[in-house]
Amino acid sequence: MSRPIPNLNDPEERRAYRRELLGVAKGLRRSGVALAVLGSALILVNAYWTPIPNLLTLAAIVGGFALMLMGIGARTKYHKRRMRGEI
Repeated sequence: MSRPIPNLNDPEERRAYRRELLGVAKGLRRSGVALAVLGSALILVNAYWTPIPNLLTLAAIVGGFALMLMGIGARTKYHKRRMRGEI
């Protein structure tokens, strides 16, 4: 059973829908940011303390951005389906 399409012209419904969208793929987006930050921290560790393979830092940063993009894509797909009334 699908829910009614939110009226985005109404400020209250728009606020509620925004909160709904913030919850979609939250773990994917947050883990992507965390992994990208970890990769950046590994670059600093490599520069100042101990050598770390550059491939490892690059993989962490690229993987983090990939997770973020997947989360953004999932949220966009959810929004499109929700506006068509499929969800």
